[in-house]
Amino acid sequence: MHGRLDKRGSYGRDVRLVRVSPHDGRVRKREERQLKRHLVLLLAVYLLVFLSGGGLLYSVLSPGEPEPVAIVELEQLAHGAGAESTGITPEDIVLIQEPEPKIPLIIIDPGHGGEDEGCSRGDVAEREINLLLAQKLAGKLEEMGFETLLTRADNVTQMSLEDRVELAEDREGDLYISIHQNACEERESSVSGIETWFYGGGQGSRRLAQLVHRGALEKTGAKDREIRESDELYVIREVSVPSCLIETAFLSNRKEREKITDPAYQEKLAAGIAQGIQYYFYPKTMYLTFDDGPSEENTTAVLDILKERGIKATFFLVGKNVEKHPEVVRRIVEEGHTIGIHCYSHDYGKIYASVDAYLEDFQKAWNVVYETTGVEVELFRFPGGSINAYNKDVYEDIIDVMTEQGYVYFDWNASLEDAAKKTTPEMLLQNARESTLGRKKVVMLAHDIQYNTVLCLEDLIDQFPEYKMEPLSIEVTPIQF
Repeated sequence: MHGRLDKRGSYGRDVRLVRVSPHDGRVRKREERQLKRHLVLLLAVYLLVFLSGGGLLYSVLSPGEPEPVAIVELEQLAHGAGAESTGITPEDIVLIQEPEPKIPLIIIDPGHGGEDEGCSRGDVAEREINLLLAQKLAGKLEEMGFETLLTRADNVTQMSLEDRVELAEDREGDLYISIHQNACEERESSVSGIETWFYGGGQGSRRLAQLVHRGALEKTGAKDREIRESDELYVIREVSVPSCLIETAFLSNRKEREKITDPAYQEKLAAGIAQGIQYYFYPKTMYLTFDDGPSEENTTAVLDILKERGIKATFFLVGKNVEKHPEVVRRIVEEGHTIGIHCYSHDYGKIYASVDAYLEDFQKAWNVVYETTGVEVELFRFPGGSINAYNKDVYEDIIDVMTEQGYVYFDWNASLEDAAKKTTPEMLLQNARESTLGRKKVVMLAHDIQYNTVLCLEDLIDQFPEYKMEPLSIEVTPIQF
C-alpha cells in the first residue's frame, strides 16, 4: 500500500490500495458485471430500433424449431452486429413475454350467519356486524387491486365451518381472514379491545395476524389485547393458506357496541385490516446490519435466531475478532449472510490518523476476511459512521479513494443504539421503533457482540412485520450520511 500527498495535503489521484491477486480478480469481475449491465441496456435499445425497422436481433428461432438455434452475442450487438452480418430475417424474431403476475385472492369470512347470530347483545347481532365489516374490507381491498371473495354475502345463509374452509380451498385463495366480535359472559362488561388469533402452522399466519392486528389498532385506537395462538379455531387451523381470526370489539361493552355500529368507525377498522394485508403482500424493506463482531457466544446466538426465522442479514466484521473466531465467520458465510469490512483494530484514533492509516487498517481487515472465508468483500462501513468526530479531516478523501477502488460503504438510517451503556432489551426495541419512522427502506444498525441485542432480536423481528428483511449487496442503493 502506498500513497502520495500533493502540495495542498490532499490525497493524490495516483493513490491505490495494493491488493493480492484474488482481489485484482474481484475488480475485473466488477468491471465485467458493469459491462454486462451496459450490454443489456444496449440490447433493449437495439430491440426497439429493430422493431421500428432497424433490423437488430433480440432472440432467434429457426422456423419450426422448438429451441433457439442461434443467438447473437451481446458483444456483437454492442459493436453493431445486425441482420446483415447474421443472416437473420424479421421472421426469425421471437419476443418472449413474461406472464402476468397473479392477483392475490383474499377470502373474507364474516363469522356466523343464518340462524347462528353469534354473541349478540341488545339489538346488535354479531353476524350482521361481521358482514358489514367484511363488505367494507372487500371494498378497500378491491380499491388496492386485490380480488376478494366473501364466504357468505347475506345474513340468511348459514355455512358450516367445513363449508367455509372447502370454499377457500376450492377457489384457491391466497389469504383467509375471519371476522368476529367478542363478548364476556356478563351482559354488560368493561372488558374491551381487539385481539387476533392465528394457528402456528407456519410463519405466514403469525405475520399476517401481526399485520392485521397492528393495522386495526393504528386506525381505530382500540385497546390492544394482543395476538394469540390457538389450535382450537377450526377455520384458521384447517385452511391451507396463511390465515387469522380477528375479534374486533366486545359487544358486551356498551361503548364498544356504539363504536362498532358506527359506519365511520367500521371504515377505519376495515382500512386498518386492509393496510395489514397490503403490507403482507407488498412489504417495505429492512436491512438488518450487525457491527463489531464476531463474538463466539453472542454472534452464534444471533445466527441461530436468524436461521430459525429464515432471515439473511449483513455483518460488518472487525479483523481482530475474525482472527479470534474464524469458525463463526465461516458460518456467517455458509448460511448466506452478507459480510462487509468494518475495520481491523477499531481504534478510532489510529484508524483516522490519516488516509494512509485508514487504508492500511482496511487492507489488513480485508486480507484476514479473505484468508478466512475466501470472500472478496466489496462492502464496508466506517467505524462510527462515514462522518464522525474522529474523521472529519479525512473522511472525504477516504471516500474518494475507496469509491475509486470499487468499494461501497453503508451508513444507517435507524438504530437500536445498543452500543450505549446501561441499556435494556426494552430500550433497544423502543430505539429501533422510534428511529425507523415508517420508512420504505431501512438500514438498521445493531451490534452482534451485545448481549441485550441477542435478548431482544426475536422481538425486534416481530416488531416489524411490515418489512421484509434482506441482506445488503452491491446492487442495493446505499444509505449514506
